[in-house]
Amino acid sequence: MGDSKKETLLNKGREIERTVSNANDELRSFRTWLKWMCVDQSDPFSACLSWFVFILLAVIVPCLSHFLLACSDDAAHGRTYDAVVQLSLSCIAALSFVCLSRFVKRYGLRRFLFLDKLCDESETVRKGYTEQLNSSLKILFIFVLPCFAAECAYKIWWYSSGGTRIPFLGNVVISDTVACLLELSSWLYRTVVFFLVCILFRLICYLQILRLQDFAQFFHEDSDVESVLREHLRIRRHLRIISHRYRSFILWALMFITASQFASLLMTTRSTADLHIYKSGELALCSVSLLAGLMILLRSATRITHKAQSVTCLAAKWHVCATIDSFDSTEAETPITRATCNQVFPVCSEGSSDADDVGDEEDELDNTKFVPAHAYSTISFQKRQALVKYFENNRAGVTIYGFMLDRSSIHTIFGIELSLVLWLLGKTIGIS
Repeated sequence: MGDSKKETLLNKGREIERTVSNANDELRSFRTWLKWMCVDQSDPFSACLSWFVFILLAVIVPCLSHFLLACSDDAAHGRTYDAVVQLSLSCIAALSFVCLSRFVKRYGLRRFLFLDKLCDESETVRKGYTEQLNSSLKILFIFVLPCFAAECAYKIWWYSSGGTRIPFLGNVVISDTVACLLELSSWLYRTVVFFLVCILFRLICYLQILRLQDFAQFFHEDSDVESVLREHLRIRRHLRIISHRYRSFILWALMFITASQFASLLMTTRSTADLHIYKSGELALCSVSLLAGLMILLRSATRITHKAQSVTCLAAKWHVCATIDSFDSTEAETPITRATCNQVFPVCSEGSSDADDVGDEEDELDNTKFVPAHAYSTISFQKRQALVKYFENNRAGVTIYGFMLDRSSIHTIFGIELSLVLWLLGKTIGIS
């Protein structure tokens, strides 16, 4: 009894050892970038530095900027919508930073990104996920850099045109330069932290999509029902883990961004609102950034849910093809009947014009191709029927407290948001 317990503890120790990161793994460049952004919390010193930078750039600098540099008495440089901008960016950055800190501290970066599970995956999944991991930072900068360039142009204009004349460092030019750099650093830090959490969610969802596409190969091989069921249960377990980890972040991000957009709409639809580009441009830039991050979250969630639910369609097609083939092989058909059957269910070649017209819209999960006969040669009708029923009654996907994030749920969210917008416009400018 004691030897079995000791062996169990040793196995657990080996499993934990595999998840520990090292300096030369595939996350080396990613971790280096996290250190430069001061969001790495792998040791106590890094954690203290990370929290210090967060409080400085996400709390102190925005407060000083709003209360000391608002220029409310200057009609040309007054920032009317600065309160909404600063509060929106700081709230979403605080949510992102707290969630990211909890993820890394509780799971570790390798375990959080499911890199410790890649050893159980096929070569195709490992290669595709590694490529996506290496390009994830490029995708982040594709979203952040255009907005940051526009923010730089606005801040440079605001300070160079005499927006403030507070010589807190003894010289106006030096003071304006330092204040401008601090404001730009604060904006960049808050936006990057938010987009980083969104890109990590997109990266994890992409891994599950690769696994689902690899799972579709089970239906094109001579696999037994038990192996198919085990693999699908493993995918469902990982989708449940992702939903559990990200459900709070997605829900609160949706609430914060909705509140921010309604506050912006309420302020810009007032009769006294000044919608000059130099007045409301920063507000529009903030809204675009927040909505882009929310789009990444919702699109990734709905895409993986759609792919997971496509398994049901694939299994049903697999079952139908198997049933048709079994009837054709057991019944004594005449050559004329066989020719008629082939005309009703033609098998198109890979180079047909119909296949070329589809383009990239079809993949291993969602396509209009027949399943080869050898894939179900040893599986009975009852087992296939039971497996299809299982897929129909156990749909997988990303959920938020039991609420499935699929295309119909996105339509529901859009309908609710549109109703609230029309109600608010009816109260402000009289749209009915």
